[in-house]
Amino acid sequence: MSEDVRTEIRQLPKALLHDHLDGGLRPATIVELAEAGGYDGLPTTDAAKLGQWFRDAADSGSLERYLETFDHSVAVMQTQEQLRRVASECAQDLAADGVVYAEVRYAPEQHLQAGLTLEQVVEAVNAGFRAGEQASGDRIVVRALLTAMRHAAKSTEIAQLAVRYRNEGVAGFDIAGAEAGFPPTRHLDAFEYLQRENAHFTIHAGEAFGLPSIWEAIQWCGAERLGHGVRIVDDITDIGTRAEKLGLLAAYVRDRRIPLEMCPSSNLQTGAADSIATHPITHLKDLRFRITVNTDNRLMSGTSMSREMQLLVDEAGWTVEDLRWVTINAIKSAFLPFDERLAIIEDIIKPGYDAAMAG
Repeated sequence: MSEDVRTEIRQLPKALLHDHLDGGLRPATIVELAEAGGYDGLPTTDAAKLGQWFRDAADSGSLERYLETFDHSVAVMQTQEQLRRVASECAQDLAADGVVYAEVRYAPEQHLQAGLTLEQVVEAVNAGFRAGEQASGDRIVVRALLTAMRHAAKSTEIAQLAVRYRNEGVAGFDIAGAEAGFPPTRHLDAFEYLQRENAHFTIHAGEAFGLPSIWEAIQWCGAERLGHGVRIVDDITDIGTRAEKLGLLAAYVRDRRIPLEMCPSSNLQTGAADSIATHPITHLKDLRFRITVNTDNRLMSGTSMSREMQLLVDEAGWTVEDLRWVTINAIKSAFLPFDERLAIIEDIIKPGYDAAMAG
């Protein structure tokens, strides 16, 4: 890809639905917060080397090393001041990359080690996002998704928290963590509560585990979106041939326009895909599933929305028109009121891409 095209992609308006707050810190911020907070567990205090350590650990193929990376980022997100700073910098970094709308998720239960309450965690992160929006000249809108951990027992409490703060910057709810052995139906009470409250939620499903996880998330729990969902491709037979056929679940997902929050680089690290060129996202795009492109963990993957888009153009043959389509998909699928989604599409996304394509 020429440098002109790379610059063009950086300037395109983008929408992000799947990004983890504790997976997107600046390495320099981790070093500073660790020193100020007395955390001495970092593998190095050199910011450049630390950033490389995070990427190497995530690429190692070792689940233990991958999970260790989050131990370090979460360790410096335990006070209100730390949370506000991390959230503010997140919003600023995304805005600098051309992201105009983002839903950033985090698990409040992971930030209680220094004595904060769940409410104090949520309020600190919300304040940080508002500060980051303002510091970015209001070029970005950031909303939070509150995540419950699949292996824990706080999902209903976190769901209630999401409803309580839905008019203060919290757009919805999510569950995350190991899929195998921790099916989404373990948290059915939380999902039924959210549905009764007319609240939005997405579910991590179809990343490390296969079709049963996706089926439960949709048919038992009522997920509006699927976090990753890459394994839906397992329900498509004879891919790329005239005999290609969608199974009942894949057809249902496509027919119902259930959004897939796909994270190409992250999937390579976790083994859910072998390469960007062969990642199922391109075939699912061609079949017109409602796919979206996302970062997952920007620090661990050394990535950004611009980089994810560049990789798809460079290695999978995507066009700017494809990028426009998935960006509109993301806004259509956002947990925002209809009129706000429409305004972003008509006033920001379409004009931005029209200008790029005309040039």
